[in-house]
Amino acid sequence: MLKLFSLKQEKKDGEAAGKNAGVNQKRASAAQLRFTKDINDLNLPKTCRIEYPDPDDILNFKLVITPDEGFYKNGRFYFSFKIGPGYPHDAPKVKCETMVYHPNIDLEGNVCLNILREDWKPVLTINSIIYGLQFLLLEPNPDDPLNKEAAEVLQNNRRLFEQNVNKSMRGGYVGSQYFERCLQV
Repeated sequence: MLKLFSLKQEKKDGEAAGKNAGVNQKRASAAQLRFTKDINDLNLPKTCRIEYPDPDDILNFKLVITPDEGFYKNGRFYFSFKIGPGYPHDAPKVKCETMVYHPNIDLEGNVCLNILREDWKPVLTINSIIYGLQFLLLEPNPDDPLNKEAAEVLQNNRRLFEQNVNKSMRGGYVGSQYFERCLQV
């Protein structure tokens, strides 16, 4: 019993010495550890890159996707990621910061991707989300829309949908909604 108390006291003394020496004893959270592993294992496609607006905050970052095929070819789309303390048990919060005419992304930037909501599992990684977002830009899904008007146009008139996407990416109006230019060329 006496030994236990002396070990406790040694630990306290060590912590106090560390604080006095200015040593940061801050431990990484489970979310930070798992996120670091995800980033180290990341296999980014050539059409994607990650930016850290605040290098001291690795749990908030931006993903930039520049599709090289499909309706959104040559567009530049920014997605913000916020990794919460519950990660990997809770999915990251992902928003599209580029206003886009898309059936699965509404005008506020909310993204309809099943693995960000009901199908999230802790075994999924940041890589899974990146590939899911890239796939949404390659193959929009009109069957599960957030932007119902865009989904309806895609289902009923593919050519008009393509024209609306091009108009929005060049910067202009689709109906009464104005879109900023997001073409990279």
